[in-house]
Amino acid sequence: MSNGLLIQGTASGVGKSLLVAGLCRLLARSGIRVAPFKPQNMSNASAACPSGGEIGRAQALQAFACGLEPTVDMNPVLLKPEADHRAQLVVSGRVRGTLMSSRFREDREGLLGEVLAAFQRLVKQYDFVLVEGAGSPAEPNLRVGDIANMGFAQAASVPVWLVGDIDRGGVFASLLGTMDSLDPPDRQLVEALVVNRFRGDASLLVEACEWLQERTRRPLLGCVPYVVDLALPEEDAPYSHLGEARNSREQNPPSELRVGGIHYPRASNTTDLDPFAADPRIEFIWIPDAESLRGLDLVVLPGSKAVAADLSWLRQYGWVEALERHVRYGGRVLGLCGGLQMLGERILDPLGIEGPVETKGLGWLPVEAELKPDKLVRTVSGRSRWPSELDFSGYEIRHGESPPDPMLHPFVARSADGRVLGTYVHGLFDRAEYRHAVLDEWLGWKASPGEDLEERWQRDLNRLADALRDNLDLSWLENRVGALA
Repeated sequence: MSNGLLIQGTASGVGKSLLVAGLCRLLARSGIRVAPFKPQNMSNASAACPSGGEIGRAQALQAFACGLEPTVDMNPVLLKPEADHRAQLVVSGRVRGTLMSSRFREDREGLLGEVLAAFQRLVKQYDFVLVEGAGSPAEPNLRVGDIANMGFAQAASVPVWLVGDIDRGGVFASLLGTMDSLDPPDRQLVEALVVNRFRGDASLLVEACEWLQERTRRPLLGCVPYVVDLALPEEDAPYSHLGEARNSREQNPPSELRVGGIHYPRASNTTDLDPFAADPRIEFIWIPDAESLRGLDLVVLPGSKAVAADLSWLRQYGWVEALERHVRYGGRVLGLCGGLQMLGERILDPLGIEGPVETKGLGWLPVEAELKPDKLVRTVSGRSRWPSELDFSGYEIRHGESPPDPMLHPFVARSADGRVLGTYVHGLFDRAEYRHAVLDEWLGWKASPGEDLEERWQRDLNRLADALRDNLDLSWLENRVGALA
């Protein structure tokens, strides 16, 4: 078998992405040259690679855990849903067209060669490659043509650890059921099982763990505890740390700043709001409905993979009236990428890349957006012009172009009353100094700058790595790569 390991789950959202990130950090700090890999990802949360191209946001975090710059080889196939029956197909970081659900199995099967080639390039460069599966392998309707789970594992001869989430309930049934649903050749590749996100005394699970090992004939490596207050971006379960964070805020009331995000159906790159969600002094919420918008200081419209459709959704469900009221009474609105386009005067899409040829915007920003055929994907950095001259960094992933106001750089436009602002730069608020300058100048929030998001990531990745080291039997890994610190 190759020098790799594939982490698969009983379902989406069981914690595969963070387990891989934690293992990446554990191996990297032990001096092992490790890299992450995900054959196929389906997500509108993506990141730009410094060398060009885009990959899933989770793989960018896993690369960060390894101390590496992300590259397109780490996620060769990325599917970005645009509607219920189609997704933008990104291969090796570049748009290759549209993948329709009616031909999902047939069209993705042809990508296996490119997936394996990317994996082999990583295998040659690094001592070990940690692979993340997609969804669950227990989907017989998707096994033919599979390139993400067992189809990849068979082609690349990679062993599998199967993970279940006890926090959602039914973990022993889901692990056993997943094993029973696999064909014998696929089942043979499953080397071990892992229970994730356990709260409480693990000794209470001894009998159940023995039962599971007897029924599956596979070792259970341990129960990973629920690590509270992790501010690490997750594609399937954003801000899972907020429950614990809110409890601590109730005991220690934050400064007077309340921020909310609107999660429309095709919202993308919602990790742009991580800096607000991770700051214990800020009360952050995903706004459940238009009426819940009252009392917020700042409302953020994140990116969108279907701007015209999401703007129609805002109009249909009363968000526009609520936002108008919010601004009228002194609130602020921030538009990020697609959110910026919604706040402008018009969205022009002459080639029908995302929707109608022309869509009327909300008209709150003096700007138009035109979608171009070639997607712009790049990392950006430099010195800002507004609110003052400071270093900033981030990335851009967009088809839209809008003429910017150079005096607002890296923002694009601002409303006449100064209450509405928009930018195309993702990750703009990750740096504490720049985030603080904007919140001070724009909202009058005088709190200290806080910490860079990457500082928080470093601390939380080490906490996660410690939890894996202390609660899992990692002897198989150590037999392959050496002692783990």
